[in-house]
Amino acid sequence: MKLLDLLHRWTGGLVGLLLALMGLSGAILVHRDAWVMLPHAGDAQVQSTEAIAAAAERLMADPSHPQSLTFASANFGLDRLTTAKGGGAYADQAGNVLLRWDSQWERPELWLFDFHHHLFAGDTGETIIGVAALIGLFFAISGVILWWRTRKTFAFRLWPARMSRPAIVRQHRDLGVVVAPLLALSLLTGAMLVFRPLTAIVFGPSAPAIIDQAMKPPPPRVVALADRLDWRGMIVAARALYPDAEIRSLSLPRGKTGTITLRMRKPGEWLPNGRTTLWFAADSGALIAHRDDSQLPGVVKAYNTLYPLHAAKVGGLAYRLVMTLSGLALAMLGTLTVWTFWFRRPRPRHKQATTVGR
Repeated sequence: MKLLDLLHRWTGGLVGLLLALMGLSGAILVHRDAWVMLPHAGDAQVQSTEAIAAAAERLMADPSHPQSLTFASANFGLDRLTTAKGGGAYADQAGNVLLRWDSQWERPELWLFDFHHHLFAGDTGETIIGVAALIGLFFAISGVILWWRTRKTFAFRLWPARMSRPAIVRQHRDLGVVVAPLLALSLLTGAMLVFRPLTAIVFGPSAPAIIDQAMKPPPPRVVALADRLDWRGMIVAARALYPDAEIRSLSLPRGKTGTITLRMRKPGEWLPNGRTTLWFAADSGALIAHRDDSQLPGVVKAYNTLYPLHAAKVGGLAYRLVMTLSGLALAMLGTLTVWTFWFRRPRPRHKQATTVGR
């Protein structure tokens, strides 16, 4: 138990601040759509085939050369374009651009998202965050184990009674055991999204291979992107195949795939943009392949619930508030841990001198 306590304290002192920042940024990002104070942001979602097709034609022909287009959702009434080098725009559902930016640094919801997911460092930052999430999961489990010894002194406090080290440690211990299930959910789902092999622990040994196989796109095509494409035809073809699904996004080829990706969200899917996917040839716009989310293996459907659970994209306002509490609790616990570890450490006890009689 002493070793577990030592590991809990030292790793908390070293990683606590990063976890605090992840918790705070996550709590803010849960409400990111509410930040965009633009006309039509509160408009009702439009999903008629004709309206979507007209908006796609207009926006994908924008002079900024969009890389992708995400359509308005039930909770956010604007379409969003992304362009090269972090640029983008918001537009109403008729295709009228309302606001443009040339860099993610001009939009707080974008750079904060990049920080929370990548630490502004791409894949390397994402790996660091995944490791931090695993360490945070260790904190949640070890904290409950260490709390058990002192359970008879439990007293729930949102804030320490005093800013002394003993009071902070007690509040950390008792608040931590209350929010441990929420923290475990946030941290485990975050770690599994970064490290897919972890799905073997939760969904079974064969899960990573099944997920990789099921999520595999069509083989790359060595073709150039056409100057003009029939966006309306793609929308109409998608709606004909899946008439009850929302049309969520269009993306130009990434790398040398040679395919345009259209994502849809069928009823019952938790992912905001769905996993019902169609691929079109980048040179002709012809439909190459499509994948129906309802036909995916059960383990893949379970995997696709991780992001909605982590980012509170399901469950409405009540669940967003729950995950906000989880993020704020992690921010407080991590910050006070670092402060007490480095600046309020107990003073070493000095041995009293003894007088030896002669």
